[in-house]
Amino acid sequence: MVWNAIRSGMASWFLGLALTGQVAVAGTEDLGGGFLHHGVATPVSNHRGTVATVDGQGRNVVLVWLFDLRGGYAILMIDAETGESRQVKTPFPPGGDCPYASILSSKNRYYTHFNGYFSEFDPAKGEFSFFQKTTPQMAMSMTEDDGGVIWSVSYPNSGLASYDPETGEFKDYGSLHRENWRQYPRSIAADDQGWVYFGIGNTHSHLMAFDRETKQVKELVAQAGSAKGCASVYRDMDGKVYGQHPGESGCYRLYEGTAEKMGKHDGRRAKSIVAGSQGLFHQGFPDGSRLLTCDLVDRVLRVKPAKSESVREVRFDYTSEGAHIMGLAAPPDGTICGGTAFPMRFFRYDPKSDGWVNRESYGQWNTVARQGSRFFVGGYGGGFLLEWDPAAEWVATVQGKEGCNPQFLTECTPTIHRPHELLAHPDGKTLVLGGTPGYGYTGGGLLFWDRETKSRTLLEHSDILPEHSTMSLGAIDGGKLLGGTTTAAGTGGEKKAKEAELYLLDMASKKVEWHGAVLPGVQSYTDLCGGPRGLVYGVADGTRFFVFDPAERRMVHESVPPYGRSASQQGPRVFVVGPDGVTYMLFVQGIARIDPETYGIELIGKSPVPIGPGGDILGRRIYFGSGSHMYSYTLPE
Repeated sequence: MVWNAIRSGMASWFLGLALTGQVAVAGTEDLGGGFLHHGVATPVSNHRGTVATVDGQGRNVVLVWLFDLRGGYAILMIDAETGESRQVKTPFPPGGDCPYASILSSKNRYYTHFNGYFSEFDPAKGEFSFFQKTTPQMAMSMTEDDGGVIWSVSYPNSGLASYDPETGEFKDYGSLHRENWRQYPRSIAADDQGWVYFGIGNTHSHLMAFDRETKQVKELVAQAGSAKGCASVYRDMDGKVYGQHPGESGCYRLYEGTAEKMGKHDGRRAKSIVAGSQGLFHQGFPDGSRLLTCDLVDRVLRVKPAKSESVREVRFDYTSEGAHIMGLAAPPDGTICGGTAFPMRFFRYDPKSDGWVNRESYGQWNTVARQGSRFFVGGYGGGFLLEWDPAAEWVATVQGKEGCNPQFLTECTPTIHRPHELLAHPDGKTLVLGGTPGYGYTGGGLLFWDRETKSRTLLEHSDILPEHSTMSLGAIDGGKLLGGTTTAAGTGGEKKAKEAELYLLDMASKKVEWHGAVLPGVQSYTDLCGGPRGLVYGVADGTRFFVFDPAERRMVHESVPPYGRSASQQGPRVFVVGPDGVTYMLFVQGIARIDPETYGIELIGKSPVPIGPGGDILGRRIYFGSGSHMYSYTLPE
């Protein structure tokens, strides 16, 4: 009950806050037991599909799918002339999921499909007019055929569904294609004979055809090359569908369930269908006016009326519970900083003033760490590395441009695309970034960044442990690193390793000296941290605590603490070391202290909220995230 009250209260408290770098007062709340609640780091939502259309009275309106930590929780309907808005709650549980595709039909209905539900929103009525439970999980593409039937093809196993708005008939054809990797069917189209085609990726590319009469699916043509990505299809005005595999110069004419190889396809005339991914932004109103901006941060709508050079600007409002906190750490200026998604924002909390600063960030700040007077970021997508000087003026990051703050240093995709660990090495000059690779790839590498020479060394997974990615890192004596891997592939990739391993790597030679699956069956070494006497603390699969001796290359302790799972996020930061050398461990249900002699784990603070991303210490307080909110805990004397 405490959690629900805080969430609803803070959502209202932050309503209307414009986040362009100003300071906002947090109004920290004492929750008792040593825990403080500091508020929502980014109190805004992200759009997951925006379309310009008209309501039942012919007035220009904008429909926006709103996404916050709950998932796709509502459609926002905004009057384009007055800014008057109404929020229509999603008629099914969002479940943390959200739209990845949507379509505005020729009959002016807005469709999407996520969390295993297909839905129709009717702007003429201002309400959801249909929804239906389906095969899991979410559409990656949607289309409308010549008969006005809406089609959806979904992740992770190419689930296909159709809805006829004239008859109200809904058909769920189930999962049509099986792989040992999660499929991204990012495009779908129908020819004028009723055949439906869709493209799949990312590990391998497939062009599929579906016969609605027999309800059978078949693969039309195998990918010739090895390029990663999704096959693509589109409907042409000639009534046919055209498809292409990534990395191939030619395309295929798809018709009546067959594929004809072509060379370069000149004279493309795509049929106009208002559909797209989660980034869909349809600008054209029926009267010729154009939607220029729908800004959910500053809550401003900008429209260029038809036959006018002026731009009309109106303000609107909505409620939000805020964006997920990805991670946080303490820079050298006495604040707590980190990033959120979605939207991708930077936040900075000052305990002295109890104030927040929130700005647009470059990408998603998965991993954050301090080294000396600087704050570093390892981010998604692209596996980029940023350097921020908190003492200098903020200058928005532009890749390849000098003088920015944060400064873009490098990126590593596809070797590293989604960072999970950023180690600020105690040598004061080296940063090491690890994580999973690009979409469809298996095995992630390591980036070594030398701050003195401003140069990098990038190791491939084949240089470390083939088909593994590095999830966690710890610096040990003798210029060595202890790494912990994950068997997880890049998004949409094929898992190949059977179990995760620990490895020892020499910093000078960049060579792996030893590796081993020391805990049988483990799939991910969640986090590592230097312990006493040259030992290393670790947590595996979020549940198994261990102590490893890198000198003897053996486990000296293993246990399953009775406190459930550890804190988690893409860059988890489970362990926090205090100024007195005491190591703390963050669990979902609370904060624990590790005994350096017995390796016993004692829960010292049971949290009133579930702990998500960790965690850093500032003064005598450990700061952490929970959903979109930030909290802290006062350490006992």
